[in-house]
Amino acid sequence: MPAYVEDEFDRDTDYISDRVTADGRDGWPVEPGRYRLVVARACPWANRAIIVRRLLGLEDAIGMGVCGPTHDARSWTFDLDPGGRDPVLGIERLQEAYLARYPDYDKGITVPALVDVPSGKVVTNDFPTITLDLSTEWRAYHRQGAPDLYPEPLRDEIDEVAGWVYTDVNNGVYQCGFAGRQSAYEWAFRRLFDALDRLEERLSGQRYLVGDTITEADVRLFTTLARFDAVYHGHFKCNRSLLTQMPALWGYARDLFQTPGFGDTVDFAHIKRHYYVVHRDINPTGIVPAGPDLSGWLTPHHREELGGRPFGDGTPPPAPRADEVVPEEHRAA
Repeated sequence: MPAYVEDEFDRDTDYISDRVTADGRDGWPVEPGRYRLVVARACPWANRAIIVRRLLGLEDAIGMGVCGPTHDARSWTFDLDPGGRDPVLGIERLQEAYLARYPDYDKGITVPALVDVPSGKVVTNDFPTITLDLSTEWRAYHRQGAPDLYPEPLRDEIDEVAGWVYTDVNNGVYQCGFAGRQSAYEWAFRRLFDALDRLEERLSGQRYLVGDTITEADVRLFTTLARFDAVYHGHFKCNRSLLTQMPALWGYARDLFQTPGFGDTVDFAHIKRHYYVVHRDINPTGIVPAGPDLSGWLTPHHREELGGRPFGDGTPPPAPRADEVVPEEHRAA
């Protein structure tokens, strides 16, 4: 492991940590129809919540508001909705829900965020906990055949794998992209590709990260892989290898992409527009690249030869709701 150097990108992880639980111990009880999950398809952290909500069949229990791919210094906005307002919350900016809870809120306005519809107040933006709670606290409202994404016997291993995947890969690409000096970039670069090599070896002999079914760990890795060639390789200078040049990881990513609930949530147009337009300190012109070619995502992966059962004893989710379908021109061809 490379030694730590100064000017490493430091993510603000001081999130609103309230939880929505079956017993309501934080004052926010599980209650269908009460909360709105606010996301942006461009964001990898929000994409996790979109995938988990869909795999578990929580669409009727938890509504979803989708912000546009770009934002200014103030907040994500609902510019995709008629009149530029979320049709349920009635707000133009996600910032309004944060300020409704904390009038002097001065931290980042992040997605995903769960918002209490009756009060219009944000409940939590603690993205790692949101998806775990969807799996564990909302069980009464899971669809029939929903997979167990956080099985109790595997939780320690899932947490361990997800921990280093987060520090070295999910956040590692950002540490490359926003490094403050050459030495910090090179340190992050080596750590990222050391981790990707470790994953390449792990996934050469098994279909999924932990056990023989899809778990929370796979969801967390997938959203970074889905953005790797499109933005991280060039925009964040993570350019030792393309994802397509790492055989096991590329096969694994395609396997998940072609699994219902994964690829059908990915909006490549939003992803590219967000990173290349919003990050003007990295890309001053705001020009969005025309590539890469996305047709490879739908090619055969042959990962089924490794065995495994994607949904365990469960079943695939049904097709996305009509109002949540990613436009065809934004998907892999």
